[in-house]
Amino acid sequence: MNVKEFLKVNYSKMYKHFLKRILDFCIALVALLCLSPLLLVVTVWLHIANKGAGAFFFQDRPGLHGKIFKIVKFKTMTDERDAGGNLLSDAERLTKVGKLVRSTSIDELPQLFNVLKGDMALIGPRPLLVKYLPLYSPEQMRRHEVRPGITGWAQCHGRNAISWTEKFKLDVWYVDHLSFKTDLLVIIETIKAVIHRDGISQEGQATMEEFNGMN
Repeated sequence: MNVKEFLKVNYSKMYKHFLKRILDFCIALVALLCLSPLLLVVTVWLHIANKGAGAFFFQDRPGLHGKIFKIVKFKTMTDERDAGGNLLSDAERLTKVGKLVRSTSIDELPQLFNVLKGDMALIGPRPLLVKYLPLYSPEQMRRHEVRPGITGWAQCHGRNAISWTEKFKLDVWYVDHLSFKTDLLVIIETIKAVIHRDGISQEGQATMEEFNGMN
Protein backbone atom coordinates (compact mmCIF):
# COMPACT_ATOMS: atom_id res chain seq x y z
CA MET A 1 0.00 0.00 0.00
CA ASN A 2 1.49 3.34 -1.06
CA VAL A 3 1.27 6.57 0.93
CA LYS A 4 -1.70 7.90 -1.06
CA GLU A 5 -3.74 4.73 -0.51
CA PHE A 6 -2.76 4.68 3.19
CA LEU A 7 -3.95 8.26 3.71
CA LYS A 8 -7.19 7.56 1.83
CA VAL A 9 -7.98 4.50 3.96
CA ASN A 10 -7.21 6.27 7.23
CA TYR A 11 -9.18 9.38 6.25
CA SER A 12 -12.20 7.17 5.50
CA LYS A 13 -11.91 5.52 8.92
CA MET A 14 -11.53 8.91 10.63
CA TYR A 15 -14.61 10.24 8.84
CA LYS A 16 -16.70 7.17 9.65
CA HIS A 17 -15.76 6.92 13.33
CA PHE A 18 -15.13 10.55 14.30
CA LEU A 19 -15.71 13.40 11.82
CA LYS A 20 -19.13 12.24 10.63
CA ARG A 21 -20.59 12.43 14.15
CA ILE A 22 -19.18 15.94 14.73
CA LEU A 23 -20.58 17.19 11.41
CA ASP A 24 -23.96 15.57 12.11
CA PHE A 25 -24.24 17.29 15.49
CA CYS A 26 -23.23 20.73 14.22
CA ILE A 27 -25.45 20.62 11.13
CA ALA A 28 -28.45 19.30 13.10
CA LEU A 29 -28.08 22.04 15.72
CA VAL A 30 -27.87 24.83 13.13
CA ALA A 31 -30.76 23.33 11.13
CA LEU A 32 -33.02 23.18 14.20
CA LEU A 33 -32.29 26.81 15.06
CA CYS A 34 -32.95 27.98 11.50
CA LEU A 35 -36.05 25.84 11.00
CA SER A 36 -37.65 26.47 14.40
CA PRO A 37 -40.34 28.87 13.00
CA LEU A 38 -41.36 26.29 10.38
CA LEU A 39 -41.39 23.48 12.95
CA LEU A 40 -43.65 25.55 15.22
CA VAL A 41 -46.15 26.31 12.43
CA VAL A 42 -46.28 22.68 11.27
CA THR A 43 -46.73 21.48 14.87
CA VAL A 44 -49.81 23.67 15.36
CA TRP A 45 -51.17 22.81 11.89
CA LEU A 46 -50.88 19.06 12.44
CA HIS A 47 -52.31 19.22 15.95
CA ILE A 48 -55.48 20.69 14.47
CA ALA A 49 -55.59 18.40 11.41
CA ASN A 50 -55.02 15.22 13.43
CA LYS A 51 -58.20 15.78 15.44
CA GLY A 52 -56.57 15.70 18.86
CA ALA A 53 -54.12 12.87 18.05
CA GLY A 54 -51.17 15.20 18.56
CA ALA A 55 -48.51 16.51 16.19
CA PHE A 56 -45.69 14.09 16.97
CA PHE A 57 -45.21 10.38 16.45
CA PHE A 58 -42.90 8.38 18.73
CA GLN A 59 -41.91 4.79 18.07
CA ASP A 60 -39.18 2.33 19.05
CA ARG A 61 -36.72 1.68 16.23
CA PRO A 62 -33.44 -0.29 16.05
CA GLY A 63 -30.33 1.83 15.68
CA LEU A 64 -26.57 1.21 15.66
CA HIS A 65 -25.88 -2.49 16.33
CA GLY A 66 -29.62 -3.00 16.72
CA LYS A 67 -29.87 -0.91 19.91
CA ILE A 68 -33.45 0.29 20.37
CA PHE A 69 -34.18 4.02 20.54
CA LYS A 70 -37.33 6.15 20.27
CA ILE A 71 -37.65 7.95 16.97
CA VAL A 72 -39.66 11.19 16.68
CA LYS A 73 -41.45 12.34 13.53
CA PHE A 74 -44.32 14.62 12.69
CA LYS A 75 -47.58 12.69 12.95
CA THR A 76 -49.33 12.64 9.56
CA MET A 77 -52.28 10.38 10.45
CA THR A 78 -55.24 10.51 12.80
CA ASP A 79 -55.96 7.78 15.36
CA GLU A 80 -59.41 7.05 13.95
CA ARG A 81 -60.78 3.54 14.52
CA ASP A 82 -63.60 1.41 13.19
CA ALA A 83 -66.62 0.18 15.17
CA GLY A 84 -64.54 -2.71 16.53
CA GLY A 85 -61.89 -0.40 17.93
CA ASN A 86 -59.30 -1.24 15.25
CA LEU A 87 -57.26 1.48 13.60
CA LEU A 88 -58.42 2.36 10.12
CA SER A 89 -56.03 1.76 7.21
CA ASP A 90 -53.12 4.14 6.63
CA ALA A 91 -54.84 5.53 3.53
CA GLU A 92 -58.00 6.35 5.51
CA ARG A 93 -56.12 8.00 8.40
CA LEU A 94 -53.69 10.03 6.28
CA THR A 95 -54.93 13.63 6.31
CA LYS A 96 -54.57 16.17 3.50
CA VAL A 97 -52.17 18.15 5.68
CA GLY A 98 -50.30 14.96 6.53
CA LYS A 99 -50.01 14.05 2.85
CA LEU A 100 -48.48 17.46 2.10
CA VAL A 101 -46.08 17.26 5.05
CA ARG A 102 -45.03 13.76 4.00
CA SER A 103 -44.66 14.55 0.29
CA THR A 104 -42.28 17.41 1.13
CA SER A 105 -40.41 15.23 3.69
CA ILE A 106 -41.11 17.80 6.42
CA ASP A 107 -42.34 14.92 8.59
CA GLU A 108 -38.72 13.78 8.94
CA LEU A 109 -37.40 17.07 10.39
CA PRO A 110 -38.04 16.27 14.10
CA GLN A 111 -35.48 13.48 13.72
CA LEU A 112 -32.86 16.22 13.92
CA PHE A 113 -33.36 15.85 17.69
CA ASN A 114 -32.46 12.15 17.34
CA VAL A 115 -29.30 13.23 15.51
CA LEU A 116 -28.36 15.60 18.34
CA LYS A 117 -28.80 12.77 20.87
CA GLY A 118 -26.61 10.44 18.81
CA ASP A 119 -29.34 7.89 18.07
CA MET A 120 -29.22 8.75 14.38
CA ALA A 121 -27.03 10.31 11.72
CA LEU A 122 -28.10 12.71 9.01
CA ILE A 123 -27.30 10.03 6.44
CA GLY A 124 -27.56 6.28 6.80
CA PRO A 125 -30.00 3.39 6.32
CA ARG A 126 -33.51 4.35 7.43
CA PRO A 127 -34.45 2.97 10.89
CA LEU A 128 -37.23 0.43 10.32
CA LEU A 129 -39.62 -1.39 12.65
CA VAL A 130 -38.31 -3.45 15.56
CA LYS A 131 -40.48 -6.40 14.50
CA TYR A 132 -38.42 -6.73 11.30
CA LEU A 133 -35.21 -7.61 13.18
CA PRO A 134 -35.82 -11.42 13.32
CA LEU A 135 -36.70 -11.41 9.61
CA TYR A 136 -33.39 -10.07 8.29
CA SER A 137 -30.81 -12.29 6.65
CA PRO A 138 -27.25 -11.92 8.02
CA GLU A 139 -26.44 -9.72 5.01
CA GLN A 140 -29.48 -7.50 5.54
CA MET A 141 -28.63 -7.18 9.24
CA ARG A 142 -25.41 -5.42 8.21
CA ARG A 143 -27.45 -2.24 7.70
CA HIS A 144 -27.15 -1.81 11.49
CA GLU A 145 -23.35 -1.55 11.37
CA VAL A 146 -23.77 2.23 11.08
CA ARG A 147 -26.16 4.74 12.65
CA PRO A 148 -29.52 4.98 10.87
CA GLY A 149 -30.14 8.21 8.98
CA ILE A 150 -32.83 10.74 8.21
CA THR A 151 -32.05 10.05 4.55
CA GLY A 152 -29.84 7.47 2.91
CA TRP A 153 -28.57 5.81 -0.23
CA ALA A 154 -31.84 3.87 -0.68
CA GLN A 155 -33.96 7.00 -0.13
CA CYS A 156 -32.31 8.83 -3.02
CA HIS A 157 -32.55 5.75 -5.26
CA GLY A 158 -36.24 5.02 -5.12
CA ARG A 159 -37.36 5.59 -1.51
CA ASN A 160 -40.65 3.70 -0.98
CA ALA A 161 -41.14 2.91 -4.68
CA ILE A 162 -38.52 0.12 -4.76
CA SER A 163 -38.76 -3.39 -3.33
CA TRP A 164 -37.49 -4.30 0.13
CA THR A 165 -34.86 -6.56 -1.44
CA GLU A 166 -33.45 -3.73 -3.51
CA LYS A 167 -33.66 -1.32 -0.58
CA PHE A 168 -31.60 -3.60 1.65
CA LYS A 169 -28.98 -4.10 -1.07
CA LEU A 170 -28.62 -0.32 -1.31
CA ASP A 171 -28.36 -0.01 2.49
CA VAL A 172 -25.54 -2.57 2.65
CA TRP A 173 -23.79 -0.89 -0.29
CA TYR A 174 -23.81 2.34 1.74
CA VAL A 175 -22.30 0.58 4.77
CA ASP A 176 -19.44 -0.68 2.58
CA HIS A 177 -18.89 2.66 0.84
CA LEU A 178 -19.50 5.15 3.66
CA SER A 179 -17.41 8.26 3.02
CA PHE A 180 -17.72 12.03 2.89
CA LYS A 181 -18.06 11.82 -0.89
CA THR A 182 -20.90 9.27 -0.64
CA ASP A 183 -22.73 11.37 1.98
CA LEU A 184 -22.39 14.45 -0.23
CA LEU A 185 -23.91 12.52 -3.14
CA VAL A 186 -26.80 11.42 -0.91
CA ILE A 187 -27.51 15.03 0.10
CA ILE A 188 -27.56 16.18 -3.55
CA GLU A 189 -29.77 13.30 -4.70
CA THR A 190 -32.11 13.68 -1.70
CA ILE A 191 -32.68 17.35 -2.53
CA LYS A 192 -33.57 16.35 -6.09
CA ALA A 193 -35.94 13.62 -4.85
CA VAL A 194 -37.69 16.01 -2.45
CA ILE A 195 -38.11 18.69 -5.14
CA HIS A 196 -39.61 16.17 -7.58
CA ARG A 197 -41.41 14.26 -4.77
CA ASP A 198 -40.09 10.93 -6.06
CA GLY A 199 -40.84 7.57 -4.43
CA ILE A 200 -43.11 8.88 -1.68
CA SER A 201 -45.20 5.72 -1.69
CA GLN A 202 -45.24 2.27 -3.20
CA GLU A 203 -47.81 1.67 -5.94
CA GLY A 204 -51.15 0.78 -4.40
CA GLN A 205 -50.01 1.77 -0.88
CA ALA A 206 -50.30 4.91 1.25
CA THR A 207 -46.64 4.41 2.17
CA MET A 208 -45.13 0.93 1.63
CA GLU A 209 -46.17 -2.64 2.27
CA GLU A 210 -44.77 -4.31 5.38
CA PHE A 211 -41.63 -6.42 5.18
CA ASN A 212 -42.32 -10.12 5.73
CA GLY A 213 -38.87 -11.57 5.21
CA MET A 214 -39.64 -12.54 1.63
CA ASN A 215 -40.37 -9.34 -0.34
